[in-house]
Parts: sequence; structure tokens; C-alpha cells
Amino acid sequence: MKSQISEEKQQRLNKLQKIRESGINPYPEKFDKRENLAVAKLSKIGAKVQTAGRLMTLRDMGKITFAHLQDFTDRMQIVFKEEEIGKEEYKNILKTVDLGDFIGVEGEIFKTQKGEISVLVKKYQFLGKALLPMPEKWHGLQDQEAKYRQRYLDLIANRETLERFAFRSHLIKKIREFYWSEGFIEVETPVLSLTASGALARPFKTHHEALDMPLYLRIAPETYLKEAIVGGFEKVFELGRCFRNEGIDPSHLQDFTMVEHYAAYWNYEDNIKFTEKMLSQLIKNLFGKTKTTVIDRNDKEVEIDFHPPFARVTFRDLLKKDCGIDIDQFETAEELRKEIKKQKIEIEDAGQLGRGNLIDELYKKVSRPKLLGPIFLVAHPTDVSPLARGNDENPKIVDRFQLVVAGWEITNAYSELVDPLEQDKRFNEQAKAKKAGDKDAHDKDDDYILAMKYGMPPISGFGMGIDRLVTLLTKQSNLKDTVLFPLMRPKE
Repeated sequence: MKSQISEEKQQRLNKLQKIRESGINPYPEKFDKRENLAVAKLSKIGAKVQTAGRLMTLRDMGKITFAHLQDFTDRMQIVFKEEEIGKEEYKNILKTVDLGDFIGVEGEIFKTQKGEISVLVKKYQFLGKALLPMPEKWHGLQDQEAKYRQRYLDLIANRETLERFAFRSHLIKKIREFYWSEGFIEVETPVLSLTASGALARPFKTHHEALDMPLYLRIAPETYLKEAIVGGFEKVFELGRCFRNEGIDPSHLQDFTMVEHYAAYWNYEDNIKFTEKMLSQLIKNLFGKTKTTVIDRNDKEVEIDFHPPFARVTFRDLLKKDCGIDIDQFETAEELRKEIKKQKIEIEDAGQLGRGNLIDELYKKVSRPKLLGPIFLVAHPTDVSPLARGNDENPKIVDRFQLVVAGWEITNAYSELVDPLEQDKRFNEQAKAKKAGDKDAHDKDDDYILAMKYGMPPISGFGMGIDRLVTLLTKQSNLKDTVLFPLMRPKE
């Protein structure tokens, strides 16, 4: 196979040389593409068009050659006839053009004997030489790893992939439009930070050469966005990349895209209503109705209805139902570990986890895969939510919710903790857990505590994983299928 590719590459290099020797620039500056292929296909018979694309098929029938061009919008047949472009020019096409090359054509719309709308080429221009052949002669890139490593080939060969990423872009646009329509302002916060704060996760560490100091890639923009509220903004959101140095699985990536927002004077109940409104409108705008089919965590198709209101279940009740453990009865990590072991539930690194992360891992093990939804998981234990506001009636829980759909955690939101003294106390507890071996525990963020001490209004915040939402709505089972260029280990 390698020798075959090497031979074809040499043939293409030879053709490239012939193009140059004929005085034609194989990589010209530009081309006046007046119609895309989708528009050209809708043109009336006899209409003049000037379009361009990548050559996908080429069939020489003697004095007539049928080919197909492909661009972002569509694929369309073009037809070269010797009598239309001249004998020498016609021969030159067959001698120099390969599948994968870019060409521009001027011509007239007509219908072939088989009824296919096509362009009868009057003139053509060479626009770009492909020096390597596509895998399997354009029959589609099938190898999954190759799709991730060389996404450009996947996009060319598999139309469904291209449409999936166009859908992602359209979804992000609609999310931004919704936020602006609801009075939110988009802001940008640092990716490099002195402290890894905003979520329970391991950070990526880096070094700032000019300042000669260690820094972290942000695990969330949370604390900065809340500092914007301190400064006077009332409704802010950010859509951007975050980084968590955790394990890879179909529902987790180290670098991912999320949207976070914070609203002054809201509580988590306001955010629940906002979430229901946003998702129901998004789904209806995208699919024409609030019902859509998704893939659950067992790779089965299920229909989900996003018509509000969504169901709710408390963290405690869910765990009691699924494994019989009442987390309120076990106030320390050690007590809870013993009960988990007694129930013969295996949790990785259980001995190193603090109570909060231990509860979270228990939920992920016994409950999350069963949730169909959309359902709000509410009343999280305080240990799991060091930045969330405690419930006024029950100090063991916080006013928080997560939206789960088909086993995927899509959103995370809560009434924010705005008491600087209580926040400082919780940060200290997280620091103790980190020192005891919990690598996902929060670092202490003194700059954020300082900002809090200048006064904060009531706030509710929200985070939603864009990759997960796209994965869910495009019926994929792996986040890498909705990330254009996922990180891969080098082959060598």
C-alpha cells in the first residue's frame, strides 16, 4: 500500500511539473467564485455560472468527461466536452488533473440524458494541486483514529461529519443570540491564572517565562466572572475553552468548550427557569419541535422531550434509591468509605478522596447512567459544592442543580456563595482535603476572597458543556466526534 501511494504521489508531482512548464500557476492567488454549488444546482437551464470546488470524481468517456465538484454547500456534476473547450485543452485536463485537485469552471447549466443537473464547462482554471490521494479513492474515511488525527480528510470524505460541525457552529450562534436577547453581556476572562479555581478538577500547570512564575490553565472562568459582578456588571456570560488535567473517556476531554453565566439578584430557581427556557427554545429552533432523538450512555436511541418544566430529584433521594446509602448518615469520608465498601461498590482511588468527591464518584457510579431526563439533580451536599450557597433550611446541602439528559451531565448551576468569611472557611477545608491526597480539591483563591470582601449582591451562576450538548443532539457517543481537532497521542 505504501509503495502504491508513493508511486501515485510521484505521478502527481510529475503532473505538477507539467502544469508549471506550461506556464500555469498551480496555486493561483484567487478565483472569482460567483455561485456556490448549491446555488448553481438550483439555477435555470441555460443559466451562466462560475463556480469552483474540489474534484471528487472523474470519468473519461472519450471525447466527453464527467466529473463532480464538491464545496462546503453541495456536490455537483460538471461535464467537459472536447468540442466545447478544444482538443488540446481537453487533452491537457486529462494529463494534469487528479482527484482532490481544486478547479474553477465557467459554463452553462444543462440536464444530462439521465436527468442530472450539470455544468457544461466552457472554460476552466486550475486552482490547487493535491499531492496525496484521498484514502480509498473517496469511498469514505472509515478508520476512527484516522478521522481524529486527520479531521480534514474526514470532512472531505464524509458529508455527515461536515454537517455535524456546521450544526455545532450554528448551535453556538443560537446560544449567543439567546443570551443577548435575555440581557446578558459577553465578556472575556483570563485563561492563565495564578490559582486553579472554579471547579473540582486537576489543573494543567505551566510557567510564565517573562514573569518567572508558575501559572495554571483555567479549569473554569467562574471566579473572574463573579468578580465582574462585584465590579458592577449584572448579567455576564463567557463562551470559551477550559482545561482539566483528568482522564480521557467518551464523556471527558482535557480541553473543552463551555458557556458560563452569572446573574445578579437571581437564585438557582431563577436559573432553573432560564435553563428550561433556553434549552426548549434552542431545541425547537434547531429541530422544529421540543422532542428529539439522542443516544444514551448505552448507545441506544431514546426520545427526549425538552418541553418545560423538567423533572427534579434530590441528590440524597437518588442515591438512597439506587444503592441504599443515605449520605446524611455518614458525616466523614472514612464513614462513607466503609459503607461503600460494605455495599461492594468499587470506586477508583476511594481512599484518597474527600467526602465531597467520594459522594460525587458514588453518584457517577450508581445513578448517573440510569437518568434519562431531562431531569434536574438538586440539593447537593455542601462538600460537593465549595462555591455554592448553603440552603437556608438545611446547612448540609446547597442550592444547586445539574441537568442530566440520557446519562450526560449538561449543565451545572447554583445560587452563589457571596459570604467571604464562609467562602474562606470552605477554601481552607478544600486545602486540607488536597493536602490529604485529593488532587481534585480546590486551591485557596485569596484574590477572589479579597474581591468578595468588597461586597457582592445575591448571584446565581450556570455552566454548560458545549461539546456534551452537541454530542447529545447529533446522536454521537464520544465527545471527540464533535470536537474538530481533538488532542491525540503522537504516533511515534
